[in-house]
Amino acid sequence: MAPSDHSTEKQPATLKRALSLPLVTFYGLGNILGAGIYVLVGKVVGHAGMYAPLSFLVAALLASLSAFAYAELSARFPLSAGEAVYVQEGIGIESISRLVGLLIVLAGVVSAATILRGFTGYLQVFFPVHDAAALLVLSLLLGAIAAWGISESVLIAAVITVIEVAGLLIIIGVASPELIQLQAVAADFSALAEFGVWQGIFIGGFLAFYAFIGFEDMVNVAEEVQHPRRNLPRAILIALALSSVLYFLVALAAVTSVSGTQLATSDAPLAFLYQQITGKEPVLITLISMLAVINGALIQIIMASRVCYGMGKKHWLPAVFAQVHATTRTPVFATGVVALLVLIMALWLPLETLAKATSYFLLVVFSLINLSLWRLKKRQPHPAGIIRVPTWVPVSGFFASTLFAAIQLIQDLIT
Repeated sequence: MAPSDHSTEKQPATLKRALSLPLVTFYGLGNILGAGIYVLVGKVVGHAGMYAPLSFLVAALLASLSAFAYAELSARFPLSAGEAVYVQEGIGIESISRLVGLLIVLAGVVSAATILRGFTGYLQVFFPVHDAAALLVLSLLLGAIAAWGISESVLIAAVITVIEVAGLLIIIGVASPELIQLQAVAADFSALAEFGVWQGIFIGGFLAFYAFIGFEDMVNVAEEVQHPRRNLPRAILIALALSSVLYFLVALAAVTSVSGTQLATSDAPLAFLYQQITGKEPVLITLISMLAVINGALIQIIMASRVCYGMGKKHWLPAVFAQVHATTRTPVFATGVVALLVLIMALWLPLETLAKATSYFLLVVFSLINLSLWRLKKRQPHPAGIIRVPTWVPVSGFFASTLFAAIQLIQDLIT
């Protein structure tokens, strides 16, 4: 064969680096917001009562430890299937690395299923619809969008994220008189001395932790991010900081404005909150909530398909998962498998069970990720040109994630 023939030989399609710092930040923020606050705030209030804002602070603190670990690791190893790669580099046991990759895929699938189940609650505000039919249509639609192209799907997610933030600001705005007075919260700080109160705060915090997941998904689009060693860590920390502020204010708005008992039983908690505060039909906030829920599921499908792609490249999954469509530059087969699994899970399990399962999976992964960075920092503590976090961060993240999962497991076994 002539040398010129080699130059014209068709090369396999690869992922496209199309995500700027703003786009990847909106990608992460949209996933964090859509994954929890629009669906689970009522459940957190049901456990923690008026102290639900503290539950969100506990969850934010736990999430931030791992977020800083992810920030450094994403700069060290800007690759798809990030968590599996991090564990392989830090611990060096391939079976554990594969397990972590599969847990992340499973967490993404279960998270998307949780979100779609939450969507049906908001849909009932407008008209009754059979859950199975709605879930089937949504899974097919979101799978198609995710397979369309990374620029297109993340741009859609970014636009919806702006709308999500606007919806949360509307809730905060209508509750602002109560937020300023803080009458409901200021009355009873003495109860914090009681063990049962803190038990409720930590149980609520475990559920609230689910509302913060999403920052870890950002590392799995690393091969589609522009200048990932610089932009990815920044985007992770910006997205987590913004979501923490919004969550705390929304939780404060909830406990100062309406009955916690009623909010806890609502399938569309923010729509209920808006209606109770304003006396108006919650049409706008319901539409925004539905978009937020859909956005979170879309981003989870994108993330899980990229993990499958990365694991396929490393031969930890069949090679077909690593195939990239020449036109869309996306892993179409992996995306289809993920969308199908999301549909099955959404039809199978109730919302709170799905949310708790996702939190368990991710706390195990976070423990291993922090342990991996801890070990890496012993071998190479100061790599040049990347963000570096103090060693106490992954150490604290490892023990906090492990302890939080163990306490909640014991609590669930007792109850």
